[in-house]
Amino acid sequence: MVDLYESRREQMYPKLTPSQIERLRTHGKVIPLRAGEVIIEPGQRYGGMLVVLSGSIEILRPGISSEEPITVHTAGSFAGEMSSLRGAGGHVRARVRESGEAIEIDNESVRRVVQTDAELSELLMRAFILRRMRLIASQQGDVVLIGSSHSANTLRLRQFLGRNGFPYVSVDVEHDSAVADLLERFHVQLEDIPVVICHGQRVLKNPSNLLVAECLGMNPQFDEARVRDLIIIGAGPAGLASAVYAASEGLDVLVLETTAPGGQAGSSSKIENYLGFPTGISGQALAGRALVQAQKFGADVAVAGSAVKLRCDRRPYEVELSDGHVAHGRSIIIASGAEYRPLALENLAQYMGVGVYYAATYLEAQLCKDEEVIVVGGGNSAGQAAVFLANGCRHVHLLVRSAGLKETMSRYLIRRIEESPGITLRPWTEITELAGAERLQNVTWLTAKGAEPGTSKREIAHVFLMTGAEPNTRWLDGCVALDDRGFVKTGPGLKPEDLEGKQWPLARRPHLLETNLPGIFAVGDVRSGSIKRVAAAVGEGSSCVALIHSVLAE
Repeated sequence: MVDLYESRREQMYPKLTPSQIERLRTHGKVIPLRAGEVIIEPGQRYGGMLVVLSGSIEILRPGISSEEPITVHTAGSFAGEMSSLRGAGGHVRARVRESGEAIEIDNESVRRVVQTDAELSELLMRAFILRRMRLIASQQGDVVLIGSSHSANTLRLRQFLGRNGFPYVSVDVEHDSAVADLLERFHVQLEDIPVVICHGQRVLKNPSNLLVAECLGMNPQFDEARVRDLIIIGAGPAGLASAVYAASEGLDVLVLETTAPGGQAGSSSKIENYLGFPTGISGQALAGRALVQAQKFGADVAVAGSAVKLRCDRRPYEVELSDGHVAHGRSIIIASGAEYRPLALENLAQYMGVGVYYAATYLEAQLCKDEEVIVVGGGNSAGQAAVFLANGCRHVHLLVRSAGLKETMSRYLIRRIEESPGITLRPWTEITELAGAERLQNVTWLTAKGAEPGTSKREIAHVFLMTGAEPNTRWLDGCVALDDRGFVKTGPGLKPEDLEGKQWPLARRPHLLETNLPGIFAVGDVRSGSIKRVAAAVGEGSSCVALIHSVLAE
């Protein structure tokens, strides 16, 4: 992978023309470069970008014990990467090699350039993206995750760092020969794992995602006094579409995401029926591209801090976050999505992350390579997971409670499942028991009728659950009207009793995607009556922005 990015080195580190440099000069200020000066360290919030006029800047990747050279920027080159847009902590050390001068351009001005100058936008965005992807592919750096493939929290942290596009080194205590030296050096015991070593200095023992995000500077600085035009809760396809269109049309946008961009779709191995991608695209790649677009247009995106309460008795509305911050917004889009419904098994939680999973990406597939696995569910997500896992697993059992897949899955996936010798569809079947000591070892299922009725116990250690959906609406705390399943009611779905009293003070009816509170909208899987498809979520998220404009103008 590193060689692949090296073959695109000219795009990663392009030389600016004199006219391009002059256009950039108007967005920044000229500063001196002094030999030996360290301009930025990993974890420090990126100041934007530097265009070298004379002298040189070396870019280095610090490791636990040494630093590795990445490139040297000379006259006409520029230093910066995706953190330049996000205002988050960087991943490299930038040090002046030869004295000279550079144009310093801050974050807001970088965003202005990529929004207004088409030529420079394409050049800068391509370079920023490729530089970040090469850092990830190298699997080097001063952020180290020491963990175990048998640890649920190790998997959680790997998912969090990976899905947020953060470069890190993964060390497995069972397989890596260097682990003993690391444990001794940082005074870590085996019982402490998983451990995140943050920029070679701070040791975090089994940290929460929020603590990791704070230590690594993953989010832009939070300004609690700032009143946003729009706050979007959730960065799935619907939320990201709203962010892209709202920010591109000049609204001040804040996106709040509990885990990582992409939502349920982000955990999909391959989406093949989304318009414009005939060969398919992974959910994570689709989400990553949408995130970059949203940041390009100026949306601020914060991860790991979930919304815990909506304060709807005043305007601007307030969203209370799990980290104690409060965000203020003139309008709100609820795009908090839905979660896969857990099985009604008493000991299910015991095996989460150590045999039971809600995602089927490359990360999870590594854990069950050449083994027998179970996928539970009859929707497209389950079909995509079964087809993907069949490529590396010994065999995949697809369990559905109904007679088959015809009513719930796209035809192209059904055909692949039918034609795959590595997948067995088991209708009228559900899991009745999970067993194992520290991790899952045995699964018992019951087939109600069909060719093989009865109970079957198998030595299977990996189960992927993709069954139904439960809305993420607990944080709304009674603010907006919900249907009998907990999904948010909007527009025509609202009944007269939902609009009684002070909740709806306006003469007009709620807009199509608006809730029973003016200026609060719901899109995507969390909305009552929505079509559970990525394209539908994107459509709702983007079209909702036009309604936001009309509400803000009232």
